[in-house]
Amino acid sequence: MRALAFILFLLFFVAPTSAQDGLKIYISADMEGLTGVATDQQLGPSGFEYARFRQIMTDEVNATIEAAREAGATEFLVSDSHGNGQNLLIEQLPEDVMVVRAWPRALGMMHGIDETFDGAIFIGYHASTSNMEGVRAHTNSSANVTELKLNGVQMTEGAWNAAVAAHFGVPIIMISGGDAAVAEVQSVVGDIEGAVVKFNNGFHSATTLTPAAGLKVIREATRRAIERIDDFETYDIDGPPVIELSLKNYLPIEFLGYLRDVDRIASHTVRYEATDMIDAAKWLRFVLGYNASITP
Repeated sequence: MRALAFILFLLFFVAPTSAQDGLKIYISADMEGLTGVATDQQLGPSGFEYARFRQIMTDEVNATIEAAREAGATEFLVSDSHGNGQNLLIEQLPEDVMVVRAWPRALGMMHGIDETFDGAIFIGYHASTSNMEGVRAHTNSSANVTELKLNGVQMTEGAWNAAVAAHFGVPIIMISGGDAAVAEVQSVVGDIEGAVVKFNNGFHSATTLTPAAGLKVIREATRRAIERIDDFETYDIDGPPVIELSLKNYLPIEFLGYLRDVDRIASHTVRYEATDMIDAAKWLRFVLGYNASITP
């Protein structure tokens, strides 16, 4: 009896009691929703502030990892999901973190996710192209896409990526970005934690937290999300995925309408019924990424 009492003492009072130990977390990181981003000057190699914001992006991802570890997560895959997919300063990431870089990749911003992950986090996300309030609002391509719907629901990149994650049974647990971006994803995906790091004044203007304050908000939201990870549900769509994609230009829609499984339902819109979200993700990657002049 004394031996049994000692074992029970170890289990309840000495051994770790966190229910979240050993969690595997997927992190998809964009740039438009980072603290301080307002224009293209922060978003690409030609911008005078791009180098600084690569650091801010890296800092926000690291803050997410640190907070998740403190709450019990132990394994991470980070997807560099902005622009050329080569923005994060990977030498500054923890050595046990894996990173998805560059394009093309079949699952886009969610490439590498599978059934082994316990939750996914979006960092630096922005509002959709149909949102009238978001800073740098667009969906997948600011140059080409005017609307993306999935089973009749207007998609932000976050909602689309949540549907991809749901295919593998993985819930979205937290998103950081501007106020409009966070609210838009929450309105579709559900009650996920949000870290609002700036407030939109328009497409090219924001009132923003400082980077240090933004990191604090992200850490707190990440910690809350990990601590209540069992509360989150996957964003499951009803029936097979039906995509409606509208592009700015007439000609690519005309060409897409030639394909056997694609219906042209308006002058600038096509419809495609996918078998599942993997098929849907690959179709969208092809449509937005293919060009006959592509070379190795």
